[in-house]
Amino acid sequence: MKTKPGGTASWRAGQPQDGGRARDGGPVIECKDVTKTFGGVRALKGASISLYPGEVVALVGDNGAGKSTLVKILGGTYAPDSGSIVIDETVLTHLTPHQASQHGIEVVYQDLALCDNLTAGGNIVLGREPVRFALLGLKFMDGKRAKQVGREQIARLGARVPDWDMPVRQLSGGQRQALAIARAMISGHRLIVLDEPTAALGVKQTQATLELVRSIAAQNVAVMLIMHNLDQIFEVSDKIVVLRHGAICLDKKVADTSREEVVAHMTGLSVGTTGASE
Repeated sequence: MKTKPGGTASWRAGQPQDGGRARDGGPVIECKDVTKTFGGVRALKGASISLYPGEVVALVGDNGAGKSTLVKILGGTYAPDSGSIVIDETVLTHLTPHQASQHGIEVVYQDLALCDNLTAGGNIVLGREPVRFALLGLKFMDGKRAKQVGREQIARLGARVPDWDMPVRQLSGGQRQALAIARAMISGHRLIVLDEPTAALGVKQTQATLELVRSIAAQNVAVMLIMHNLDQIFEVSDKIVVLRHGAICLDKKVADTSREEVVAHMTGLSVGTTGASE
């Protein structure tokens, strides 16, 4: 983390750290023919996907389809056995979590990874804390600056925090989701992946979270959603990609497909049939 003289963090939330975005009209990130095997299980079988700035892509599929594996490859947790990841025009065989973050890729998992005892500002800057001063090798966070950064990030999303001094354990599920997304947006200038962002949320909080998704995309950031609720998927997504048994079997704009077609590809049934397999 770069600091200004005096130890205060230099915050440029959402700005590229590696010199720019995708070429005009091109994807910001591509996975090409990615494979991954765990023992005798082929989790991914030559999966290819392109992600464009400002586009919301829903990645759907039954349990075990390979969604989590693909997400963890993008986030740097797993290295693919073969294939490549193309960021702008740079071809990579794999990413580490640090490299993924440096390239502007952030994953918000379902558990949100928030610290319940910290405030909203403390959670948003977690791991990137602005330093007020250092003494004998110990660094002390600038709480005022942390709150300011938190407010700026939440404002970017059009969200709201009722009390910036209360621990986040007292916030609602939707408000906690907003904090996790706001933290990811600090470095996630290319791709934000949201794992089941509306799970266990009420109707009002779900709608607020879907609005957050569109707010991210409006800032020219690619968004990937891992979701099961087709109504929500069709409401908020621009494109739907279906994984089945580790292979991508559907990749279409929302306007060019239907719920029936998506379900048919998820289950392996032909559109319009009730029992015949492909």
